[in-house]
Amino acid sequence: MNLIAEAFQPYFVIAVILLLFVSIYLELVKPSVSFLFAIIIFIIFGIITPSQVLDGFSNQSIASVVLLILITAGVRSNFNVEIFLNKIFGRAKTYRGFLFSMMSKVALLSSFVNNTPVVVLLTPYVFNWGKQRGISPSKLLIPLSYSTIIGGMITVIGTSTTLVLNGFLLEHGIGGLDTNSLFIVGSTVAVCCIGFLALFSKKLLPNHTDFIEKFESNKRQYLIEKRLSENSPLIGKSISEGGLRNLNGVYLVEIVRGEKLISPVTPKEIIQPNDVLIFAGNTDNIVDLTLTDIGVHLPEKLSPQSNGKVKVVEGVVSANSSLIGKTIKSSNFRERYDAAVIAVHRNGEKLSGKIGRMSIKAGDVLLMYVGADFNDRVDLYKDLYVITGETKEIGTDQKQNYKIIILLTIVAALAISRAFSLFVSLLIIFTVMIGMRLISMKNIKRDLDVNLVSILVLSLALGEAIINTGTGEFAAKYAINLLEPYGPIALMAGIMLITTLLTSFITNVGAVSIAFPLTLAICSDLGISGDPFYLALAFSASAAFLTPVGYQTNLIIYGPGGYNFKDFLKIGLPITLIYLGIALSVIILLYKDILIR
Repeated sequence: MNLIAEAFQPYFVIAVILLLFVSIYLELVKPSVSFLFAIIIFIIFGIITPSQVLDGFSNQSIASVVLLILITAGVRSNFNVEIFLNKIFGRAKTYRGFLFSMMSKVALLSSFVNNTPVVVLLTPYVFNWGKQRGISPSKLLIPLSYSTIIGGMITVIGTSTTLVLNGFLLEHGIGGLDTNSLFIVGSTVAVCCIGFLALFSKKLLPNHTDFIEKFESNKRQYLIEKRLSENSPLIGKSISEGGLRNLNGVYLVEIVRGEKLISPVTPKEIIQPNDVLIFAGNTDNIVDLTLTDIGVHLPEKLSPQSNGKVKVVEGVVSANSSLIGKTIKSSNFRERYDAAVIAVHRNGEKLSGKIGRMSIKAGDVLLMYVGADFNDRVDLYKDLYVITGETKEIGTDQKQNYKIIILLTIVAALAISRAFSLFVSLLIIFTVMIGMRLISMKNIKRDLDVNLVSILVLSLALGEAIINTGTGEFAAKYAINLLEPYGPIALMAGIMLITTLLTSFITNVGAVSIAFPLTLAICSDLGISGDPFYLALAFSASAAFLTPVGYQTNLIIYGPGGYNFKDFLKIGLPITLIYLGIALSVIILLYKDILIR
């Protein structure tokens, strides 16, 4: 039963979408939870039915995205890609030479492989390449992320954006995206954008002179919490008398005394029993502080690894991490990961208070002591991307080489023959990989991003709500009235602009789900072919260059690169204008008979 009068339904849907937009942007809850709340509201008010929500789980495009993620993760887990990367990038000696080589090859790889694992795999490699040559990673990591986004638009399988949009089109009885047109536009955009980044990244990307020295020894400013030992010699002494003003590379920023926070700390402040001291410093000095006996200790103990050593690791909190919004204490971090968080770094923010009580945010960099089980557990939960300190060796025995040859042969045969749909082809590859034990049930549980799948399914239901209530037609009439006098090209440019703004602050899949019904309604009202409009929608939904929050690959490199929002805007604005301008121009040339009247 519909509880809202038909005339008011479009306004209601727009209001809920705006609330969804605000919730995702402000990170009130995880994006998947925001989508879920929006869909539940629509079900309660009779806008959509439960069966329309469940239909998303049987959508072939969503299933294709899931299979691509699992296949990519299986390849990454079983084959030593590091050796392959050294062969590919080993010859590059200069900054520009490496940048151009990396971006062009990464873009090509991302046209066939899901871009998130590509960035996860390459971030430590690119980070270390710059570190070894005295080049700040901030000069390299944004181009890495951007090149995966750009390369993903060359083919339909390159990114979830095109796969989901293709699914929308097929569901509405419209032919899928024109792969030839997508390739032509995507290749042209890739060449132009990579050329621009190769020429101007050095000038536009931040050149933190202190970063070069900082990354020589892999340092980053952290906040660390230390508790007074029961018989600490510091008790009863002032900060100055206890020697806490002259520590190497670290400084005392706060004292937590019960519920009271003392900041700034004066040299005359007397240290009392049960005080918690909060220090700030860089990676190496923070680690040294944990090993120095000055009468204070870490709040957590960690058992050493089998070799008797405790390893120090840095990890970035992922965009869909289950840790987001929780405190380190409430998340049972120690038991969950066999690791103790000894320090926290958050770009551009002054942190304060006890580390265990801090609410974790996406992009936070955690400095951890890790135990023997850390690798397996971090792989299982997928809440963190390990960026330094811990590496995983993958064997390269003869059997593995045979497996990759067999796998590549099957992929090539399926691509050349085109005998099956994308979903069936991926299902065949997935089944073969299970048969060769390259993917197991444990790996599926580890690698399947439940939050992403939830967003994909719920975004379909959101699209149904927009279509069922005529919200698309409602918004389309306003857009047509405003832009129709200027022709179809102006309308298409308007769609691209709106979608780009959406994808800069919410997920690209969310942007597609909101913009697709609007585009569908505009094409229907004008009575023209939607092919160029859907192509324009695909490119604008992937134009996530302006902020670090719009795309997961941007968030992955945000912490390691030491970036802030201004850094993304400075290089993201020109690359967005070039990207959209080239895409729009090539689409007009390809579809001039439809667009030019």
